Amino acid sequence: MGNPRMLVFFFIAFITVAQSLPFVVLHGIGDKCKHQGIYHFIELLSDWSESQGYCIEIGNGSWDSWTMPLTKQIKKISDLRQGYNIVGFSQGNLIARGIIEFCDRGPPVKRLNFDNELDPPYDMADYLSGCKFLPKLNNEIASERNSTYKDRFSSLQNLVLIMFENDTIIIPKETAWFGYYPDGAFHPVLAPQQTKLYTEDWIGLRTLDEAGKVKFISVSGDHLRISESDIKTYIVPYLKDHISMVTTYNTKNRRTLI
Repeated sequence: MGNPRMLVFFFIAFITVAQSLPFVVLHGIGDKCKHQGIYHFIELLSDWSESQGYCIEIGNGSWDSWTMPLTKQIKKISDLRQGYNIVGFSQGNLIARGIIEFCDRGPPVKRLNFDNELDPPYDMADYLSGCKFLPKLNNEIASERNSTYKDRFSSLQNLVLIMFENDTIIIPKETAWFGYYPDGAFHPVLAPQQTKLYTEDWIGLRTLDEAGKVKFISVSGDHLRISESDIKTYIVPYLKDHISMVTTYNTKNRRTLI
């Protein structure tokens, strides 16, 4: 069975309250919060959901946010203390899931949405011994498996996984749903329910799915491109007085988000 390696996702997390919870945007490598595309996307989501949006990064944003923790920034924002949503772009999704799994005494996260990327399915021994972040994030080393990571991830109220039918960046595109190749081969593509991450429930994905909390969504378009109608259908509702997480991407009218 295949083992998902590098998970790239977008998500939103929050708890039920009388008004919409704020959301946090985490961008990918090479992007910055001050870029027009990111700023405009936050503005759109805020207008459509009537929720306050934040873009969080460290240092210059382009690389520092990828290599440095954001847990302190999350804890410092008072508006997030009652819960919040996270919208991740590309590699920002790795950081987002790290916040959920690793952040001690942080604000509650209740929803998650992915677009995943996985490493090649070979040299597993080198990967497990040489990579310090992904095996921990995936909770895949049996001798080091941490039940707290699984408990935190499986506490999400909804997990909305959005796959792009014409994705030319994430291969196979099914990794957006946690599908992947078998170990040591590039075919066939395994359904998420056939991977070890799922069957052995390393991070709580199976727990969420069996509880009916995982939504597998497919949209047309290439990586990080989604129509405004799909954004309103699959993302905005989870920013309005709900407990859920959602993936977000670029719009078909060529607004540059990444």
